[in-house]
Amino acid sequence: MPGTEPELRATGLHLAYEDRLVVEDLDLLVPPGRITAIVGANACGKSTLLRALARLLAPRRGAVHLDGRALQSIPSRELARRLGILPQSPVAPEGLTVLDLVNRGRSPHQTWWRQWSKADQEAVHAALAATGMSDLAHRAVDELSGGQRQRAWIAMAVAQGTPVLLLDEPTTYLDLAHQLDVLDLIMDLNRRESRTIVMVLHDLNQACRYADHVIAMKAGRIAAEGTPAEVITEATVEDVFGLRCKVTSDPVSGTPMIIPIGRHHVPGRDEPGPA
Repeated sequence: MPGTEPELRATGLHLAYEDRLVVEDLDLLVPPGRITAIVGANACGKSTLLRALARLLAPRRGAVHLDGRALQSIPSRELARRLGILPQSPVAPEGLTVLDLVNRGRSPHQTWWRQWSKADQEAVHAALAATGMSDLAHRAVDELSGGQRQRAWIAMAVAQGTPVLLLDEPTTYLDLAHQLDVLDLIMDLNRRESRTIVMVLHDLNQACRYADHVIAMKAGRIAAEGTPAEVITEATVEDVFGLRCKVTSDPVSGTPMIIPIGRHHVPGRDEPGPA
């Protein structure tokens, strides 16, 4: 149930696709009841790690445990009541409406003796309202814009009502205003219901603003983890992303704010030649 603080842990994790090792000997404890952001350059293993935490990818070695139980030992329906996942670019069946999609978030709570209930209905309506999708409930998902589709899938994950929620790039396809709406919603879920949330993000400034805990990955390993102030430093950003930057204080949130330095903005370097 939301409001609990489940423990999600990985130990000695090795993850691979066929013969390509992506994550090697990784240990991780997700802070319960907090928001964790996983950041890193492309192909560093962020999404692969999230898939393993969701039992979508079986480890070659090591294990993921939820409340002390190996994920592989937990029955699928029980796991779906405890842990929700929003993968990258999910695809809905053709013609499926937003309402039908969000209703599917409640399927783990159904059994042969417990069918659709008032609580399910309320959870679906609350999820639609929270994501601003109520007016689009009867539209087909495949007719929506990319941003609207993403919000519909987030609504389904919210309706599922799991105490652990894993989100792979939840702001994909969204304009800046809707990115902030979604991240505010994620923070609301965490603060109001103590949901443990892990999300992969590309925007370091958003990770600093919205996450309590940041994990920076490089080449399949954890390069740094801790609070945003501990992790997002000029040295770590250059090491993990190969990006020179200045780190200052965000004037709105007080969290670290990254100002990238491009090669054309370094005094005396690569000056433009004659026209």
